[in-house]
Amino acid sequence: MKVALLNFSFEDYTIELANSLVKYVELTLIQPEKVAAFSRDALNPSIRVFSFKKPRIRYPHNILSMYNMMRIIQDVQPDVLHVQETCDPWYDLTLLLNKMPPLVTTIHDVLRHPGDKESVFGSEYTKQISFYRSQQLIVHTQELKDTLNEQFHVPQEQINVLPHGELGSLYKRREVEPPLAREPHTLLFFGRIWPYKGLKYLLEAMPIIAEHIPDVKLIIAGRGENPMQYFPNGYDNKRYEILNDFIPPEDVVGLFKRTTITVLPYIEASQSGVAALSYGMGTPIIASNVGGLKEIVRHQKDGLLVPPGDVRSLADAIICLLSDRDLQQQMQTASLARCQQDLNWSNIAAETVEVYREALEVTNKSLLKL
Repeated sequence: MKVALLNFSFEDYTIELANSLVKYVELTLIQPEKVAAFSRDALNPSIRVFSFKKPRIRYPHNILSMYNMMRIIQDVQPDVLHVQETCDPWYDLTLLLNKMPPLVTTIHDVLRHPGDKESVFGSEYTKQISFYRSQQLIVHTQELKDTLNEQFHVPQEQINVLPHGELGSLYKRREVEPPLAREPHTLLFFGRIWPYKGLKYLLEAMPIIAEHIPDVKLIIAGRGENPMQYFPNGYDNKRYEILNDFIPPEDVVGLFKRTTITVLPYIEASQSGVAALSYGMGTPIIASNVGGLKEIVRHQKDGLLVPPGDVRSLADAIICLLSDRDLQQQMQTASLARCQQDLNWSNIAAETVEVYREALEVTNKSLLKL
């Protein structure tokens, strides 16, 4: 089977999926030049890669960019085109106006996250084109499948739930220096910093935690809104370490290896690449019992779930886990075990190939009706 995998973002996910898919199919990866530069050194050399220039979304030169993208797809002539959700209206309109190969689309986020200022204006509407033009869709949680079915009337048989694979292996391969030792009372809030991520609830919980664990420390690492808004009078740099910037891939391992717990205090969630990364590092998770997180984190097995926005429950869960070394070890072991099971990329790739077969079957049935 000839498969073309097209992505504009979600680089980490695409790299690991592509590296496993190439064991099952004849794979070509199609990417904008900037994305290709990020991915190049991490890809299996047997994967063919084509790239095209992609200007910023506000520029009309995107018309030429989409023309070049379509030429690559036509030259490759794949049996199946698999697209990672783009959030790019230029691609969505191209999809609407062109005949495409049998199409599989992975939808990472069905709805726009509240307060996410990086999302492209109007993309939450144009992306719906891919819901209806794709023969098959892939999502990472049952909740996302239900949303597509109930709010957008996509037939259930067209939606496949495949887990988000672990990302620890990718970042360990990129590691430059040996990581620091795990710090026994250090927490990590990692990723984009937007209101829906619930950082303020974690910061409100910190004084409660400190009453029981005086040397607790929180690392806040990622871009988005300025976290200093939560510290109008400054902050104690012994209690907080703030890295309000893009974290280079080679530094990510060190952050996760230093910390005892990854905290995801979200008030809304579809799925979580941060959780996938944390599991791959063997770092237990405490997360809000909301959205896709309640499907990803297995309560009291490889993490703990708490009610969203409940500061006291969040603090109690963190105190409990920080105080129990045996429970930490149990959850670390369970996290790493999942990386060989449902979060294993080889297993996910095999399931993805079955989705391709279903897309081809749907296309063939449609042709027979003509």
